[in-house]
Amino acid sequence: MHSVTPTEKAASLLISRRLKGQKGDLLPADCRPNDNQSAFSIQQAVSRLWFEQLGDTVGAWKCLQPIDGKWVVAPIFTSTINTVPPTAVWPDNDVARIEPELVFYFAQGLPARDEAYSTDEIDAAIGRTHMALELIYFNYAQTDLCTHFDKLADGLVNQGLFVGPQVATDLARAASHIDITLSYAENIQHFAGKHPNIMPRAPLYWLVEFLRQQGIDIEAGQAAITGSYAGLIDVPLNTDISIKYAGLGEMDVHFKVRR
Repeated sequence: MHSVTPTEKAASLLISRRLKGQKGDLLPADCRPNDNQSAFSIQQAVSRLWFEQLGDTVGAWKCLQPIDGKWVVAPIFTSTINTVPPTAVWPDNDVARIEPELVFYFAQGLPARDEAYSTDEIDAAIGRTHMALELIYFNYAQTDLCTHFDKLADGLVNQGLFVGPQVATDLARAASHIDITLSYAENIQHFAGKHPNIMPRAPLYWLVEFLRQQGIDIEAGQAAITGSYAGLIDVPLNTDISIKYAGLGEMDVHFKVRR
């Protein structure tokens, strides 16, 4: 008889919350992650359960360069990537939570191999860039008690991705700063957007090398987001919203409650 490992126990608890949009307590002490590797192992186990139950795949990755040695990487599942409003989300306190980003699409696959990929090879594999919104949901009820490893195990609070219009590759590649305007009804918000790693492709280079070391292939058609230009933004549900990236483009979005 197979005995359940701590990684499997943690993944089973987290997948249940993810599928139902429910919040829960911190993981039990006997299966709670306390370092990068244990958290990533749980994350990968959650992915396997997701694939088995939903027949899904990895459509994209989220990443940043490591923060004080802590990994910032998580899969975004294909079924949770949307391009046409309205977009269904698990709301948090009756709002949708978003992060404005750029998403880079791989036109060529980068399979795991013995030697590292050069930045030139990675750049050559990128086919196009789009405006995007990461969709955020905290599956932990006590977010103030969560460590980075708790969040890493649970996919770094990602619940999906909204992909907007394509943008000019050269402009996007150099977009260390983007002025962002968000407007709906009578409300207008301005953000002096700044990429957390200065250059938006910097985390992408880290991601490719990290996945190579883990033996994980990047497939043609997959994508990556590399960090929010304006942190976390709460927006209303059931409302037409316009988001403009100065000099790059504009997208219209609308969020409704997922059922």
